[in-house]
Amino acid sequence: MKILKFGGKSLANGKGIEAVINIIENKVKNREDITVVLSARGNATDELEEILDKAVKNQEYQGQLEAFKEYQASDFSGVDFTKEFETLDKLFEGVSLLGDYSKRIKDQILSQGEVISAKLITQILKEKNIKAHFTDSRELIITDGQFGDAQPLDKLSKENVINHFQKYNGDTVNIVTGFIASNTKNETTTLGRNGSNYTASLLANYLEAEELQSFTHVNGIYTANPDLVPEAKKIEKLSFTEANELAYFGANILHAKTIIPLIEKNIPLRILNTFDHENQGTLITGEASEKGIKSLSVLENVALINLEGRGLLGRVGVDARIFKALANKNISVSIISQGSSERGIGFVVEADKAKEAKSILEQEFESDFYKRDVSGITIEEAVSVISIIGQDLSTFHKPYNALIKNQVVPLLFNNTVTGKNVSLVVRKEQLHRALNVIHGEIFEISKKINVAIFGHGLVGGTLVDQILKSREQIESRKKIKLNIFAIANSSKILLNANGVDQNWKNDITKKGVSYTINEVIKFADDNHLENLIAIDNTASQKFTENYISLVESGFDLVSSNKVANTLSFDFYKKIRIKLEENQKQYLYETNVGAGLPLIDTIKLLHLSGENITRIKGVFSGSLSYLFNTFSVEERPFSEVLQEAIDKGYTEPDPREDLCGNDVGRKLLILARELDLSNEFEDINIHNLIPEPLRKGESKEFLEKLTELDKVYEKVKQEQNPDHVLRYIGDLWGDLSQEKGNLDVKLVSVPKSSALGQVKGSDSIFEIYTESYGDQPIVIQGAGAGAAVTARGVFGDILRLAERG
Repeated sequence: MKILKFGGKSLANGKGIEAVINIIENKVKNREDITVVLSARGNATDELEEILDKAVKNQEYQGQLEAFKEYQASDFSGVDFTKEFETLDKLFEGVSLLGDYSKRIKDQILSQGEVISAKLITQILKEKNIKAHFTDSRELIITDGQFGDAQPLDKLSKENVINHFQKYNGDTVNIVTGFIASNTKNETTTLGRNGSNYTASLLANYLEAEELQSFTHVNGIYTANPDLVPEAKKIEKLSFTEANELAYFGANILHAKTIIPLIEKNIPLRILNTFDHENQGTLITGEASEKGIKSLSVLENVALINLEGRGLLGRVGVDARIFKALANKNISVSIISQGSSERGIGFVVEADKAKEAKSILEQEFESDFYKRDVSGITIEEAVSVISIIGQDLSTFHKPYNALIKNQVVPLLFNNTVTGKNVSLVVRKEQLHRALNVIHGEIFEISKKINVAIFGHGLVGGTLVDQILKSREQIESRKKIKLNIFAIANSSKILLNANGVDQNWKNDITKKGVSYTINEVIKFADDNHLENLIAIDNTASQKFTENYISLVESGFDLVSSNKVANTLSFDFYKKIRIKLEENQKQYLYETNVGAGLPLIDTIKLLHLSGENITRIKGVFSGSLSYLFNTFSVEERPFSEVLQEAIDKGYTEPDPREDLCGNDVGRKLLILARELDLSNEFEDINIHNLIPEPLRKGESKEFLEKLTELDKVYEKVKQEQNPDHVLRYIGDLWGDLSQEKGNLDVKLVSVPKSSALGQVKGSDSIFEIYTESYGDQPIVIQGAGAGAAVTARGVFGDILRLAERG
């Protein structure tokens, strides 16, 4: 025989009822020997509790009760629910008049949901000429006298079940009410919430069934709740031990008590989807499955209680007093953690028992409060418990560090004696993000990186296209899933929690909305996005004012915008302090040298204790092209400059390049990487623009380019033989002091030197150190261009993704 159990969602009106009937009908046609156990239909139990709550408060409940009846009876005119509905009317009326009810009355009320469900399915099957027998489990399962969570009396119950099935067997399908039972006085009791599973497993045990099939609305047990973790995967097979752990730690698809009767007789349990007949579900057996982490379970509707007191340090018996006092009032405790320096005990109880638990403990420790041995008993109400089933404590640092990186700080955690399960208490508003972060770390799935890109001009737009083009390959190779959830310019933003696609340019025009940075942060929070990175591809000083808010809200930063690193030294240090406080990172390799690995190299040398004595080089790809070409070709300076403008090497107003400020900012960034406290005002900058041409509109300047020819032809002619012109940045002096010397200037260098051999728009950097002496470390390559810069930003994103 197989026991089939159907949950409330499977029995909802419409497709639910149809699917359940089809499953039973097909098994009967295939001559399978089956017994069916049913929950109340839809949300019947919750609705009855809500109506009860209204009735006891003397609130209007009749409307909701009539709606309940309508739902249960609609489309099923052939079934007579008069007895059940009259029972409900009578009980609710009595509760309303008295303003009170007992657990016995509550069990009588809640039992009607299962009775209605079983009567309905029995009648529908009979109408299809299937022999079905309505079986009231109150005549089978006998329990102790505890209402609300009764315990079965096995000997009596087993005798009743065996006798019943000897009478109704063969081709008769018994349709059994789950959840409900009766005590020895023939009073209705219930087996606790989700007790229908327990009813089914008891029948399986007593009848020594071949298999228990539990039909739900999902395809089985998953590595996490798919509603909370979209990346969750179905588990094909579990052992009873693992299933028991999952049930204990809150997997709502299982009932902790369900497993035990099955273990006793080694009866397999299969979790199946009522609405997907092709899926084989999750099979739970006595066989040990492969080792490793199996699932994340969640306990909600819980509260965390903390008891603290310096005077309790080293005091024997404090724990026993806590748990005994609570046990005497039937309050169960789970997830316990103790402090050591200042005596503290934290533990989890059901949310609706938290205030009562606090009151009990205040009475128990009244004298300790008076002596000031106990300093306080507090309740954290909005919390949830995440349990990682199968988590070895030796590898727990990975998910824990990922949580901290995403600004989820567990309030409490503990592990089992075996060291194979770890439980965390987190704030309820962080539950969704915490689950996704942990799941991404411990299962072999791609780690999701959520990216917001501010600025989609040449560099930003190229970056978006590079990411969209490469993300599938990166996910396949690196197990990193890049998700661009925001693209913004100065006025509009395109937001999509599931990521933008190749139509982003058109979408931002049509669907873009105005925004503030706080709205972007809220969007990330509301959608529980983890592993956040903000990319600044603007050239805006105003946008840098958002950096600290972003960092405090859990974003790492990547920037091609040089402004933040060249503002006041106080601001520079403030950002670093905030980064450290929030354990976030800020990468900006493209601030100097576009995609060249310059800043990382200097950081590594400086961190290792290498004494850097000088850094000099050609910092600007635009000016590199200008003077490389002018130095070797017999052409006027204005003609070469116009060519650089036409090729897009310079800014639209080339004075922004020629004034030297851009090179100065880059040089200042390198100085600050060496912990020098220089300000921009400390830089000696040779402005390449003659004084009369520095003011006025860009158009006027472009019309007067030929006025530069005499100036630079003279400079060119005054050089020594075999020399060329280079516009360089030079950081020098005693760099172990508070400040260094920073010069930006036009120099003449031998053609044969490293600086003299630079071609095209390449940049070159010479790093002199104490160890390397006169032989500098040379870094050379493309120093300009949207594609190169975007690729450098892309590299910073991937570095952050892999470090996290």
